[in-house]
Amino acid sequence: MSVKRDYYDVLGIDRNADEKTIKKAYRKLAKKYHPDTNAGNPEAADKFKEVNEAYDILSDPKKKQMYDQFGHAAFDAGADPGAGAGGFSGFHSNNNGSYQEFHFNGENMDDIFGDIFGNMFHGGHGSAGGNSAYEHFSGNGGSFHGGFGGNSGFHGGFGGNGFGGFHQESFRQKGSDVKASINVTFDEAAFGADKRISLSSPDGSSGAPQTLQVHIPAGIDTGKSIRLKGKGMPGTGGGEPGDLLLKVTVGSRPGYERKGSDVYTTLSIPYTTAVFGGEATVPTLYGNVICKIREGMQSGSKIRLRGKGIVSMKNPQVRGDQYVTIQIQVPQDLNYTAKEKLHEYAKACGLERSNAGGSHVA
Repeated sequence: MSVKRDYYDVLGIDRNADEKTIKKAYRKLAKKYHPDTNAGNPEAADKFKEVNEAYDILSDPKKKQMYDQFGHAAFDAGADPGAGAGGFSGFHSNNNGSYQEFHFNGENMDDIFGDIFGNMFHGGHGSAGGNSAYEHFSGNGGSFHGGFGGNSGFHGGFGGNGFGGFHQESFRQKGSDVKASINVTFDEAAFGADKRISLSSPDGSSGAPQTLQVHIPAGIDTGKSIRLKGKGMPGTGGGEPGDLLLKVTVGSRPGYERKGSDVYTTLSIPYTTAVFGGEATVPTLYGNVICKIREGMQSGSKIRLRGKGIVSMKNPQVRGDQYVTIQIQVPQDLNYTAKEKLHEYAKACGLERSNAGGSHVA
């Protein structure tokens, strides 16, 4: 079994590093060893997992405090800080006020405590045949309460000035959230959709990518995030896993521009329709609609189609509008008769005149 490296060495930081320095070091290493840029590299995957584990501890003030006091033992499953295999590591106060550390491994606790500590223990021995316990011992740094023997283990903690309490339950911590990105089409964002995506394991472990079913809510826009509960980093000490946050990027659709819940399009109409007025067919996200064109419509004019935009995420009954910019088609490839008619129109409007040779002058 490999020995765990010191978490400060893993992140390459000093033990007095502040929160900002810890986060900066983590981001640099996480980017370096991320599975997306190290596909098929098991060593990088192990490094990524190690970096995340170190950051999970050192970024949390409570966990960091326990790690600084007890090291990896504070988080090993089934282990208590200061406890050796089959025994107990404890402290007692010397006459000069300093502490001396004792280690006991698999020996008779009654004999050891009776012979060595003597009057340091107050409360005496229990009497439950093999389950006897020392209820209390103390020193200048505080006191320890609990019991030994049988299956009791010890509970409680170091109080007073020197030590904070220790309970395995106190390390139950929700896992960190994981961030990723997802690309969706214009129509998926406008109308909503369900799609399947494949992502690498959030803890950086090697193995097959996990396939997830993601619901794309109608109306979502670029920059918004979709939260998948429980799909982030695993929790600590039995804590629930974190969440997966998918940042959305919406694709484009030819002929449509989106601004919030509104969409913008253009419509080309014949010159004659612009002059005399009439009707034109306008494509929308919800099908074609017939739009009335007023007489004398100018190029660049806008028509507003209410409720033909994107649905609101907050209220599905509300939709944005579609704004249609009019472009007038200039006549091309006119025959002789059509050209003469246009010249007559221009002369009638005073836009041109005929010279002596019969040609038209604007």
